[in-house]
Amino acid sequence: MGWLPVVLAAAMLTCAVGELIKVGGRAGWAENVNYTEWAAARHFYVGDWLYFVFDKRYYTVLEVKRSNYEQCNDSEFIKNISRGGRDVFNLTEARAYYFLTSGGYCYHGMKLAIHVQELVPPSPPPHPSPSTSAASSAGINHKYQIVFFSFLFVVIACYRL
Repeated sequence: MGWLPVVLAAAMLTCAVGELIKVGGRAGWAENVNYTEWAAARHFYVGDWLYFVFDKRYYTVLEVKRSNYEQCNDSEFIKNISRGGRDVFNLTEARAYYFLTSGGYCYHGMKLAIHVQELVPPSPPPHPSPSTSAASSAGINHKYQIVFFSFLFVVIACYRL
């Protein structure tokens, strides 16, 4: 039973790290991509990472306020996350995030607005009563039931069912 806590902790850590999401899919961060449609087909959760892939000679990735996003204004950005054309951004809060590129490329569609949600784990399965449980009548140890349902809960939470 000593290895079980390690397995459960590893499963929970994997879940807590979040998902790495390549912005724009195959196209990456480029002109003439409809990021509104792309984002509408996804869910973003606290702990996820946005992965921006772009040509650093031409493009940047700037986090901006909503008003700057709407006007394609890159002058008062919150954060420049551009480092080398393969850049990540951790979604740390449940809120709206806005990104655009500088140099006028925003007018060619290079802007992204997303809404990040808290990941709410599903309710754990109900605990079977010992008198009606098939497991207890079959003689399965109660602690193995707890382990099984705990592991099941972690798997369900990680896969967001």
